[in-house]
Amino acid sequence: MHSEMSAQEHTTIMRLYVGGLPYDTTEQDLRDLFGQAGQVIEATVITDRDSGRSKGFGFVEMSDDQGARTAIERLNGTLLGNRNITVSEARERPATGSRGFQGRERRSNTGYRSERY
Repeated sequence: MHSEMSAQEHTTIMRLYVGGLPYDTTEQDLRDLFGQAGQVIEATVITDRDSGRSKGFGFVEMSDDQGARTAIERLNGTLLGNRNITVSEARERPATGSRGFQGRERRSNTGYRSERY
């Protein structure tokens, strides 16, 4: 369909992985920190779906490659709170269905205790 347009958008926006975050880091904290390097489009802290607690990593989408590369150079290995953070270009997630055991584990969790042995 519009593969040309989405390919152009993909090369403009760069998604960064941010690991080692202190557990109290907010999305606004990420926006403020990465905003020093360039324009932030979106910042997300990944949380556990059951507890709602941060998993200690997140993603930041920068508006252009230059801002993203500046953020990686300036922020990778620096202290945020009391932890060293890792900043790198995010990798694409594998397609659903190719995640092996992890995918099956989630589905089987719901009926686990109702089965008889």
